[in-house]
Amino acid sequence: MVSYHINKGIGRTVEFKGLKAQYLFIFAGGLLGILVFVMIIYMAGVNTYLCLFLGGSISGLLIWQIFSLNRKYGEYGLMKSGAKKRHPKYIISRKSICRYFKSNVKNAAS
Repeated sequence: MVSYHINKGIGRTVEFKGLKAQYLFIFAGGLLGILVFVMIIYMAGVNTYLCLFLGGSISGLLIWQIFSLNRKYGEYGLMKSGAKKRHPKYIISRKSICRYFKSNVKNAAS
């Protein structure tokens, strides 16, 4: 009988060096953006050492910020906090109180 190796990682989230899920994609996109930024300022004629210093410091800040967000919010917490900000704090109803107690005769007859 033939035995097949079962991949135990199916259904699990992507992880690299402790970064999980969307943080990994934010990290990769941020580093790519920083690379493009450094190339543009280098081609614009800015000093090479200034370009290296800016690229290194901005990427270090990005790495620190992404890992702190990963530690603070966890795998799905960043999406949950973003969704919580979109919920209304309270619901406003502009109907008078009497309208809630009146029955609608047209809908009841149908």
